Amino acid sequence: MTTDPTFDTMDYAIRQLTPTDEPILWEMLYQALHTSEGGPPRDAVKRPEFARYVDGWGRPEDAGFVAHDTESGQLLGAVWMRRLSDQPDAPPDLAFGVKPGLRRRGIGAALLTQLVKAYPEQSTISIRASANNPTVRLYERFGFKIVKEGKHSVTMRRET
Repeated sequence: MTTDPTFDTMDYAIRQLTPTDEPILWEMLYQALHTSEGGPPRDAVKRPEFARYVDGWGRPEDAGFVAHDTESGQLLGAVWMRRLSDQPDAPPDLAFGVKPGLRRRGIGAALLTQLVKAYPEQSTISIRASANNPTVRLYERFGFKIVKEGKHSVTMRRET
């Protein structure tokens, strides 16, 4: 539960994602692409560079969590990781989204806390974001540091 006094109190539950949650992840992928300027067309998530985060969800190494409002059942956010590279030593890519009107309420931090607790051995992640993306600052609060910066992504590592 978040109790930030600047927002209405919201009770939410976080649960582990299952292979049947692929539709939830398509929605959260779309929400993750939403910025303060608005969102892309809905079908943008089907572009290969985005679809690879969700398409065929439920592979053995796929893992993550979803948050729902306990009263209404409304989908609030999700965090998930999957290995996108065929290289055995490549870190998994992390995808993360909270619905735009619900950001900065602690939901994202709660989801990331759950992921870090559930997978403490996963100390290296790759995220498709620029280094100045606000999400990168959230990861830094959890001990992740940028170790490699590419054109459209950063690789972050956390000492365990």
